[in-house]
Parts: sequence; structure tokens; C-alpha cells
Amino acid sequence: MTDVGPPSHVAMRGPSLDLAGLRAPAAWEYALRFVFGGTVAVATTLLGARFGLAIGGMCLAFPSILPASLTLVRRHGGRDRAVDDARGARLGALGLAAFALVVYATVGRMPSPVVLAAATCAWIAVAAGSWFLVERARR
Repeated sequence: MTDVGPPSHVAMRGPSLDLAGLRAPAAWEYALRFVFGGTVAVATTLLGARFGLAIGGMCLAFPSILPASLTLVRRHGGRDRAVDDARGARLGALGLAAFALVVYATVGRMPSPVVLAAATCAWIAVAAGSWFLVERARR
């Protein structure tokens, strides 16, 4: 699969918070996100019941509202912004994988608060580190 990114003249934006953006989507768009999220949650529950909790848990790593969110971001912010959001989701997923690996390696061997703190630090380090590497490579 080929990764199609924004044109080279479009800079990747850093994380930001825009509360005014909450007013932009219509009510049906929030409903769409809810339906996508619920559908993914039900699907992972069914997979977990059928194939075991480990498989169901791995499927929960899929961002349940990402498909709807990317569709809506493209509609409101354009393709470049949706591509940027998808890239951020992939980098966040790498961080989530690091979180899972740290938990797998340390659970039962260390106190739970230490496991959670170490896994959270791994998630932040990998997600932020990969973002900085991608940003540096794009410049």
C-alpha cells in the first residue's frame, strides 16, 4: 500500500486544541461517530468472545471513530488535513503498541502503578518521537 501524503509544500502541523471546532459539526455527524464507535466496540466484543480476549483486546487498538472522523475532517478541513490526521493516528498507534509491549513485559513483575507509569512513558516517547522523526524527514 502506498502512503499518499500531502504535497511537499504543506507542512505537517503539530498537536493543537481548537474548542471552536466543536461547534462546526452537525448533530448527524456526531451521531455518525457514535455509530462507528459503537459498531467497532461491538465487533471487538464479538471477536473477543469467539477467539479469546487477547484477540479482542488487540482489535480494540483500532481507533473506533477514526473512519468517521477522517471522513468528517476531509469534508470540513480538506484532504490535506485528513491525511495529516491519519498520519497522526498511525504514529499514535505505534505509541499504543509500545504501551502494550511494556505492559506485557512488566505486568506481574512490578506493582501495577509502576507498570502503568512505565507503559504511559513508553507510549508518549514512541508517539512523540516518531512524530518528531517524521517531521524532521519532511523538512
